[in-house]
Amino acid sequence: MPTLTGHIKKDDKVKVIAGKDRGKIGKVLRVDHKKDRILVENVNIVKRHARPSAKNKQGGILESEATLPRSNVMLMCSKCMKPTRIRMQKLEDGKKVRSCSKCDEIIDK
Repeated sequence: MPTLTGHIKKDDKVKVIAGKDRGKIGKVLRVDHKKDRILVENVNIVKRHARPSAKNKQGGILESEATLPRSNVMLMCSKCMKPTRIRMQKLEDGKKVRSCSKCDEIIDK
């Protein structure tokens, strides 16, 4: 069951807090709300063995990113450069935006 789907979005900078790649920082490439998983650039690299085909002429061992559970990452604040929880704020014009819970910097620009 997906939870808190709007807190991490595409092109956000996140830090991995659990798993084999703990401590790595990367950019979110894709978010899958139905499975509650995200794809992060240069994190959770897996190797797949491929046969030569029309698409992959040479074959061999291919490396690519695999998805992570959304609960294994935290959003990085651009101002204080720390992983942080998200606080939702309502602006004067009624728009809801994400903000850093540590320094109150607005993340959505």
